[in-house]
Amino acid sequence: MTTPSAATPSTPAPASAAPVAGQGHTPTPTDAPRGRGALGPVGLVLAGGISVQFGGALAVTLMPRAGALGVVTLRLLVAAIVLLVVCRPRLRGHSRADWTTVIVFGLAMAGMNGLFYQSVARIPLGTAVTLEVLGPLALSVLASRRAINFVWAGLALAGVFLLGGGGFGSLDPAGVAFALGAGVMWAAYIIFSARTGRRFPQADGLALAMAVAAVMFLPLGIAESGAKLLDPTTLALGAAVAVLSSVLPYTLELLALRRLPASTFAILMSLEPAIAAAAGFLILSQTLTLTESAAIALVIAASMGAVRTQVGRGRAKTLPVQSA
Repeated sequence: MTTPSAATPSTPAPASAAPVAGQGHTPTPTDAPRGRGALGPVGLVLAGGISVQFGGALAVTLMPRAGALGVVTLRLLVAAIVLLVVCRPRLRGHSRADWTTVIVFGLAMAGMNGLFYQSVARIPLGTAVTLEVLGPLALSVLASRRAINFVWAGLALAGVFLLGGGGFGSLDPAGVAFALGAGVMWAAYIIFSARTGRRFPQADGLALAMAVAAVMFLPLGIAESGAKLLDPTTLALGAAVAVLSSVLPYTLELLALRRLPASTFAILMSLEPAIAAAAGFLILSQTLTLTESAAIALVIAASMGAVRTQVGRGRAKTLPVQSA
């Protein structure tokens, strides 16, 4: 998603690539270290995916105590407090466009979390993530400028539907609708996470967006769960969910999106059903069938192809510089 802040004379920079005052140089794929270092953003995305899915599995176990909206409220509120304390973001000196971006990012984050937890309250975790990932997959096709990415997206999409058993007709319709809505919000999250990362230093924009999401959801959580949110055990579990599902993954993904195109990032998100299936097996005792295992293999193959395509593209861009 991140575009270069400067371009060579032969390659004009797009309008969206203009540097933001006070931000400094925006990292680009050519800024990444060569060789193994080029996989840094990919590693950040994968680590974030593992964290968020195991956090999601833990959240499922917390829902009987606090309800779906209550869990989302605890997750966002604790994450916002942690990020605000750690980052201590500067509130002055930002433009109206900066604040608009971070507010929309917060709203997308709140919508994504709220819809997803409503979904997993009705359908299995792995299936919910399988449906949710359709949003990033659609984004990968729309944002891609290379034909090969359509191949990887198609392969990943085949794996996603195979993981869902080839159809979702037997599932709760509301759960399916919530999961698909979460997918739309996830695509918006990808777009505005990248824009926020370009406009705010470090994780300041993430901290502010998380605060926006928490304030939005607090009345909903109180209305559903009330005093249950103050139970010490519930608070402790909610804090763990917040760290695993929000603080770590969102920070890692925001950093990754500064050097990783949206199309590649979105295809990497197709690994989420596989990670969710593993988390469901380890925490929720949900077993994998042979069909589900084959689906995971397809999704992993698509993600590996996307990584190889991106790394090869980054190396190709460095060749003229090396020969100059």
